[in-house]
Amino acid sequence: MKGGKSKAKSDNKLAVKKRGCETKKSKKSVKDPNKPKRPPSAFFVFMEDFRKTYKEKHPNNKSVAAVGKAGGDKWKQLTDAEKAPFIAKAEKRKQEYEKSMQAYNRKQAGEAADEEESDKSRSEVNDDEEDEDGSAEDDDDDDDDE
Repeated sequence: MKGGKSKAKSDNKLAVKKRGCETKKSKKSVKDPNKPKRPPSAFFVFMEDFRKTYKEKHPNNKSVAAVGKAGGDKWKQLTDAEKAPFIAKAEKRKQEYEKSMQAYNRKQAGEAADEEESDKSRSEVNDDEEDEDGSAEDDDDDDDDE
């Protein structure tokens, strides 16, 4: 008897976990591949240059972690004056990103407006074809009678 009860309890736990996983997947939003990527921070701009110089000095080192750790240590040792060019590059990339995001958002709003207009125009066309009493009118016959 004890085996049957414990087995039923474990099945309930599994069912709860399974339902929890399904809700996480359904909440995940689909990313738009056309959306501009966020700009790198000043540290990552610094790391682009640092990786090149580090690989030249240490060609046998294949560890990404070692490069990252050395870059982080070097960044901490830099003065504000030494960091300034990287900060300026990061600001420039941020401004470019904001411009591209504005263009992207305008494009998205334009596509949404086009969809709304096309739906609206379809309904207006259907309204014009019907008289007030609901019967369809034929404009071609009216022109021939005159």
